[in-house]
Amino acid sequence: MSAAAGADHRAVDAAGRRLVLLRHGKSDYPAGVADHGRPLAERGRRQAALAGRWLANEDIHVDAVLCSTSTRTRQTLDRTGIDAPTVYLDDIYGGGPAQILEAIRLHAPEQARTLLVVGHEPGMPDTALALDPAGTIDRFPTSTYAVLEIGDAWSELGLAAVADARLIGVRVPRD
Repeated sequence: MSAAAGADHRAVDAAGRRLVLLRHGKSDYPAGVADHGRPLAERGRRQAALAGRWLANEDIHVDAVLCSTSTRTRQTLDRTGIDAPTVYLDDIYGGGPAQILEAIRLHAPEQARTLLVVGHEPGMPDTALALDPAGTIDRFPTSTYAVLEIGDAWSELGLAAVADARLIGVRVPRD
């Protein structure tokens, strides 16, 4: 755990929400396959399953998912074993913090206490740091996830909401 060392992922304020930003697993590079269609490599499949186990072990129960439309992000989500209502969005593929936060504002169900966003680098770590500029992310390799406490409603989440978000952890699943 690199950000907010020692922070307890389970210690979310009763009125708050939790945002989990997950980078896809290690992808393969098959000849003739465009970036959007690249699948997970064997290592990426193992990493994604491990990320799912770590999330479960940390008592992070996902209520809703927003996922990039790329093949590797879909496969990552599938391998985590997370079974929650999911919306697939082109805006997350290649999106920076502004696009990712807009996707959350528009598509996250307000009743969701914990939202998982599955995307890419640099969008995932940049979004975490946009919400909590005082946070620290040393690295964000494949299958890494960041956990943030969010004080706002999903529909109000944005770059101006910096004071109401706190990066509480970054995990790098490795087998």
